Formats: sequence, C-alpha cells, structure tokens
Amino acid sequence: MQIHVVQKGQSLYGIARAYGINYTDIAQANELPDPSRLVVGQALVIPTTGSFHWVQPGQSLYVIAGLYGMTVNELATINRLSTTQTLQIGQRLYIPPKPKKLAESLLYVEPRTPVTQAMIDEVRNRADSLTYLAMFSYEAQRDGSLKAPSIDDIPNIAQSAGAANALVVTNLEEFAFNADLAHALFTDEAAQNRLFGNLIQVANDVGYKDIHFDFEILHSEDRELYNSFLRKARDRIHQAGFTISTALAPMTSDVRTGIYGAHDYRTHGEIADFVSLMTYEWGYTYSDPQAVSPIGPVRNVVEYAVTQIPREKIFLGQNLYGYDWSSPFPSQGGSAARAVSPQQALAIAVQQEVDIQYDYVAQAPHFNYTDDTGVPHEVWFEDARSIQAKFDLIKQFNLRGIMYWKLGLAFPQNWLLLQDNFTIRKI
Repeated sequence: MQIHVVQKGQSLYGIARAYGINYTDIAQANELPDPSRLVVGQALVIPTTGSFHWVQPGQSLYVIAGLYGMTVNELATINRLSTTQTLQIGQRLYIPPKPKKLAESLLYVEPRTPVTQAMIDEVRNRADSLTYLAMFSYEAQRDGSLKAPSIDDIPNIAQSAGAANALVVTNLEEFAFNADLAHALFTDEAAQNRLFGNLIQVANDVGYKDIHFDFEILHSEDRELYNSFLRKARDRIHQAGFTISTALAPMTSDVRTGIYGAHDYRTHGEIADFVSLMTYEWGYTYSDPQAVSPIGPVRNVVEYAVTQIPREKIFLGQNLYGYDWSSPFPSQGGSAARAVSPQQALAIAVQQEVDIQYDYVAQAPHFNYTDDTGVPHEVWFEDARSIQAKFDLIKQFNLRGIMYWKLGLAFPQNWLLLQDNFTIRKI
C-alpha cells in the first residue's frame, strides 16, 4: 500500500489513473463519503500491492534503491531496466512490498448501556485485526467486589474471530480515577484477596484470557504498595492460568512524585506479561491546540521504556481520535476541546473547504476553520502519515505491538496500514 497526499487540482479519478487502479477502490478503502470532494493535504491510502516511486530531478537508480533498502540490481530487474539506464523525471518505478513484522494489537472497547448495534458491528469488523480486545472496565470496589460493564455478546464475537479477550480492571469511581479507592485496596489484604478471586471468577465465566490493571492517578507514595499489590495479583492470576498486564503513564525517567509517581516501569516490566504505554494526550481536552501524540515525545517515552522493560513486553499506545478546539482556547479561559475521530475531522475539512496542513516535527495533520457563527477553530487529528510514523517506531524499537484507545472512532486508514505493516499474532 502507499500513502498519497492530495495536491491542488487533483481529483480521485486522476489519482487512481496515476496508480493504475479504479477510483472506487480508493474511495472504498478510505471510506470516502463523497469521492468527488477532496481537500488539499488530505492523505489517502492507495490499496495496491507494494508502492510506486516517481523519479524526481537528480535521482538515479542508485539513489532510489537506497531510499527503499534495495540494491540497484533488484530495483532495475523488477522494473525491467538496465542498471546504467538514465531515468526520466516523472518516470514511475514499482517498489515491491517489504516483509511484514509479526506484532500484536490490543484495542480497548468501552460499551455503554445498552450496548448498541453499531458497537457490536464495529467489534465484528475489527476483531480480525486484533490480538486482544480489552473490555473497559470492571471497576474495583473498596471491599474487593467488582462493578461490571455491559458486555452483551462482544466477548463471543471477538473470540470467534480469534481475538483474545482481556478484562480491564480500574480504580474508577463516579467516572474518575480515584487514588483513595486504590489506596484502600492496597492496604486491605482481605479486600485484595476478594478482588483477585472475583477477577478470576469473572475471567473463567466470560472467557477472558488476560487481566489488565489500569490503575491511574495514584498517590505517588503508594508506589511500593502498588508494586506489592501487583505481585500478589500476578501470583494468583498466573496460578489460575491467565496472563496479567498493566497500563503505564507516559514517562521519560523514573519520576517518583506527582500523578505518575506510583507507576514503576522496571517493576511492572518484571511482574506483568506485557504493558501498554499510554503515549497520547499531549494535546487533550483542556490543553491548547497541539498534536495528541507527537512523535518526538512519544519516541522519548519509548527510549526510556526499553531501558526498563523488555521490548517484547511493550505495546505502544495510540489514540484513534483528535480534538477540535474553538477560540478562545482553554489557557485563555475558553471551553474544552471536542473529541473527533479522524473521519469526522476530514468531514469538517471537506465541509469547510480548507486545506490540511502537516506538522513534520510532530508528524500530525491539522487545519483551521471558522464556523458559521464566526468562531475560529483549530483541529489536530490522526491520518495515514501519522499512524505510519508510529508503526515505523514500533518496528525500529522491535516492540511487541500497538494498543489503541478506543473502538468506535472511525479511522479506516489505520486498519489498512496495520495489516500492511504487520502480521497480527493471534493467541
């Protein structure tokens, strides 16, 4: 597959002709609601086997072969050229697909009550691309009991597609992570034992394969208590035949204070079968406009994580959403940003007929528009280029795979490129 960025004056029909495919194939792959309406800067995934390179001024076979990790002989043979042949500017060369890396994928799902048919359909559509479907969330109670989410038939749908189900347990209380609730569990052995027993019982009853602890916003002084809690959980959970995993805040050093202070990368790496790095939310609801997961800060977290945790245990976290900020921005006393899926962001750009810009430092698309009431907006989101940058990071650091928050946010390009980059391991 190949990523094409729409230039001024281009149509979907003309783009398709350049790649030698039907324009309907591109429209369907990218789920374009109106193929006749594109915007400058829009990234499209071209559903071809391999990719194409158009010769630029000054490029030779040697230069182009180096760009794609090929030898001159390989490139020349594939394109039926002489190794000494002079290339023409604009000449199209075929680049064969690279071997895929084996990787895993984990997708959180957060069903509401009642579970909608749209949610069920989305699980059915994405389960083939998943190693784990993580049910968010079973809320741990202070006495060790569990408040269960509505799950309908979602676990059976995932399992029938070969995806393993993961039970996500959280310290959520009244829709917010509660450090005091977690502390109560960490210091009450009877409640802990009751919680572990309940988790194992639910896992057996529903068919979960992994028990995933997503305890966030903890008291930093509870760091060792959380570590001890997880060791006890691991022993019980492993004995019962399940794996254990954890979610980790994005850190670049062993910080022991603040809301991340209780997350001990090295100890989680020793205890858990795998971990998920929550490498997103630099741009968030109450921040000023910026990329949600800029590649530089994400890379910094990964560089630290691999010094503390075995690479084969690390999932890179990835958001399936962006934000639409309206002026005045939060730092100026304005309102919170509105979350948008990549498809919703594109729909806004098309409706407003504005060009999409791309920040090559953050590796993230963005655009500005003014709504019908005259209010300026700034939108940052994800596209094929930004997700490919994360896939490249996973391959560079040889990580276990990718974790997504969360199902239900339309981003068809992600799933195309996931399958193009990786062979997804099934449990």
